[in-house]
This record gives sequence, structure tokens and C-alpha cells, in this order.
Amino acid sequence: MSSQALSPRLGRALRVRASAGVVVAVLVAVVLVPLLFPLDEQAVDMAHKLQAPSPAHPFGTDDVGRDVLLRCVYGLRVSLLVGVVAALTATVIGTAVGAAAGAAGGRTDRMVMRVVDVFSSVPHLLLGIFIVAMFRPGVWPVVVSVGLTHWLSTARIVRAEVLSLRSRDFVDAAVSGGASRWRVGVRHLLPGVLPQAGLAAVLMVPHAIWHESALSFLGLGLPTHRASLGNMIQGARGTLLAGDWWPTLFPGLFLIIPTLAIAGLAGVWRERINPRRRSELML
Repeated sequence: MSSQALSPRLGRALRVRASAGVVVAVLVAVVLVPLLFPLDEQAVDMAHKLQAPSPAHPFGTDDVGRDVLLRCVYGLRVSLLVGVVAALTATVIGTAVGAAAGAAGGRTDRMVMRVVDVFSSVPHLLLGIFIVAMFRPGVWPVVVSVGLTHWLSTARIVRAEVLSLRSRDFVDAAVSGGASRWRVGVRHLLPGVLPQAGLAAVLMVPHAIWHESALSFLGLGLPTHRASLGNMIQGARGTLLAGDWWPTLFPGLFLIIPTLAIAGLAGVWRERINPRRRSELML
């Protein structure tokens, strides 16, 4: 095998290992750190405010003396909770809508997809702001907001996959054998779309994390005293202008690096379940 063929494979292997390492480290941190280092989110220590990174505080302290590293871990924990639950919610809704539209076909399919088109014409963030504004700031309003605004792409993907499966020989054989529409959908169509739906859920987690951070940055997500990456970045804008860079940089890195790692693993999954892409990579 030539070195030109090995180089892309080596690059993908390194990317997978790096992404998996980051994801594992994040999961270990968000589970163990809160158990070992409880955080008082309303504590104030003005004697140690805006201290630069040091052995005592590796990421420094913020404008009221709180440890930035500890708050970043707690903020990432909240972001992951919102991202995973919202992604699962959106995937369930999108899978149900897309599978129902594709299996029904005809007028029902056209009507459902027109509804999807109408919701898709509204920007996600704008619709999310409208939903969150009806509730008090908190985790679950953000979850509801992200879940109700991000199921549209999953519905399209699942519908397309169902339409593709409906033309397969094994589906025709099941219908010819007298299987009901419900049995065909549950036994043949739904299992076929689960890999695509699972991939959509994983790809949606980084999007949901960024959505939660954007809402918190705008003051519509979590309460301002709660540790959230969006809240931390929003609250550190003034310190950045004064030359204190660490309260902004480290929350930003905690937001960017894990989401890139999750997206990298999702990209590998997409290559594995896509036969055409897999055959191209083997050439």
C-alpha cells in the first residue's frame, strides 16, 4: 500500500484518537470534579479577584474572585446536559415526524413537509429566544427551546431514508405477504433509519451546546449566577477590554474544543454508515 494511501488513514486515526481522548477527558471531568470540588455559585472573594493563572488557580480567577477552571467545568457540565437531552428530544420528534411522513407518502407527506418548510424559514435562534422568553431562566426552558427548534433537519433526513427504503425489495416482499403498514414501518423501515437518526443526534449535540451558550450570553438562558459558559463569556467582556484575557479565553476554549471533538467522532461515524463514502476512502 502506498504512502499516499496511508497518509489519509493515519490522519483519520489520529483525529479519532484525539477526539475520543478529549471526549473521555470531558466526561471524566464533569463527573468527578463536582464530586471532589463542590462549587458555591454565589460565593464572592474580592481579595482574590482577577488573579492571573497560577499554580493555585491554573485558569486564574474572575472579577469576583471565583476560580475560572472550576466554573468552566461546571459550565461545561450544564452545556453537555442541555446538549444531550435537547438533541435526544429533537431526534425523537424528528424521527417520528420524518418516518410518519415518508411511510404515509402522498398528500400526508406533502402536508407534513410543508409544515417543516414553514418552521425552517424561521431562524433557530430567533424561535428559541421566543420560546425561552415565555419561561423563567433555567436549564429546562433552554432544553425545550433547543429540542423544539432542532428537529427539522432530522425529520428531513429520516423521511429521505424512509423513501429510499420503501423502494427496496424486502419491503415489497413484506407488503406482498400481507404485512400491515404499521408492521412494515416498525419491523422494516424504523430499524433502517436508526443509524441515520443516531448520527443526527450526535451531530446535534455541539449545535445544542452552542445554542445554549448563545441564549445564556444574551441573558435568556441560565440565571446569571449559575456557572454557564455563555454566562462566563458574557460577564468577562469588561475584563477583556481591561487586558484581563483569561476569564474570556478559557470558557471559550471549553466551548470550542469539546464541540469539535464530538463533531470529529460524528464525522467518523458518518463515514462508516455511508457506503459510498467508505468505498471512496478505501481507494
